[in-house]
Amino acid sequence: MSLTLSINGEAAPVQAELHDTLLSVLRDRLHLTATKRGCNQGVCGACTVSVDGVPVRACLSLAHGCEGAQVRTLEGLCDTPRVRALQQAFSATGAFQCGFCTPGMLVAAEALLGREPAPDAAAVRSALSGNLCRCTGYVKIVEAVLAAAATLRDGGPT
Repeated sequence: MSLTLSINGEAAPVQAELHDTLLSVLRDRLHLTATKRGCNQGVCGACTVSVDGVPVRACLSLAHGCEGAQVRTLEGLCDTPRVRALQQAFSATGAFQCGFCTPGMLVAAEALLGREPAPDAAAVRSALSGNLCRCTGYVKIVEAVLAAAATLRDGGPT
């Protein structure tokens, strides 16, 4: 079946069965590979994307259910000030190691900073609670999000 999704601000006509997930369409048909395939059960958060500004699990979202919505992947968010600040802070604090969880973490953190420009550590932990990291222990990730928030409040990334 044919459908047209709005992906990163552009119309993306694709062929998808009614049972195809947004994750499979993004990765396998549109070749947007920042969205990671992790658990396929909505537990790990590696597949987190923004749908109408809300972080969602692409592995649990049916592609046809996203028709008419604005879907943003990390590829479409990379040039935004919030994601640039987050990337710089993740790098500066050592918030990623293997990097597999990073795209989902960045999408979730970007949404948090969009609705709450001055979060505290508890708010960051809550916003990222659906994203699992097997490497870092989360302390550096929380520090990075707080640092990015401070940078944005001080005028943005350099």
